[in-house]
Amino acid sequence: VQLQASGGGLVQTGGSLSISCAVSGLTSDDYAISWLRQAPGKEREWVSCISWDDGSTYYEDSLKGRFTISRDYAKNTVHLQMNSLKPEDTAVYYCAVDTTGWGCYEYSYWGQGTQVTVSS
Repeated sequence: VQLQASGGGLVQTGGSLSISCAVSGLTSDDYAISWLRQAPGKEREWVSCISWDDGSTYYEDSLKGRFTISRDYAKNTVHLQMNSLKPEDTAVYYCAVDTTGWGCYEYSYWGQGTQVTVSS
């Protein structure tokens, strides 16, 4: 199983950025992909999750309305659209897969992370 995160970069405050996670090697649809992030000097925090089979989405409360997670079923890719970005969104963003079939928080595999930097 491989997760390949991409799309990070530098953006100004108030700008938008979309990052992606390409998933390969999973043999069923019974899993969920989460995005997590870790800012310098801080603990890693959960951002959002999408269920691969039915597309149900979940968000950290403070990010609702600014971040949107989606999946491209044909391309086995999950996207995270981030709008109205703030300097505090600066972090390395990781995608991870929960293969338990019922949640978003038990990660079997991780992507390598992509840096998102929001300048003030």
